[in-house]
Amino acid sequence: MQLSAEQIEKVSGWVAAGESIANIQNLLKDKCGLPMTYMDVRFLVDDLGVNYQDSSELAELEKEAAERKAAAAQDEHSNDPSVSAGGKNPAQDESAPESAPSAGSVSIEVDAVIRPGSLVSGTVLFSDGVQLGWQLSSTGQLGLIPGDNTEYRPSNEDLQSFQTQLQGVLEQKGF
Repeated sequence: MQLSAEQIEKVSGWVAAGESIANIQNLLKDKCGLPMTYMDVRFLVDDLGVNYQDSSELAELEKEAAERKAAAAQDEHSNDPSVSAGGKNPAQDESAPESAPSAGSVSIEVDAVIRPGSLVSGTVLFSDGVQLGWQLSSTGQLGLIPGDNTEYRPSNEDLQSFQTQLQGVLEQKGF
């Protein structure tokens, strides 16, 4: 089904506003007279190349960002006696890499030499300090490689942060 430029713009606007696929389906029927199945609308959004984000996910991401910003601001204004007047902790090792994650954050690295059978691979350090390997297969399946504790499961927030960061890193590297 071909949509006019005006209809495409409307759908893109609805997606950007955080409307769910079901709501977009109803809006297309009501405002444009286009009855479509849920899957047709989902494919349409994918074909348009518009980044869909459910409004509840969007609200959750905004809340998490606000909490991180508030925590960072609180850390800057902390009266921690272990922090010197210069703003640095004297016990902190100056040779520590700047990319080391702060408590409560997730960081990822991409391997220079890719694991066999993977399109791309690397490591992820979760907020609780556990480091695991990850790999993306040629079929697009993302997997975590178990570490020493095979029962370990990262939190949902860490997984979401990992996937979001990984998508950005892979886009930067041209994947």
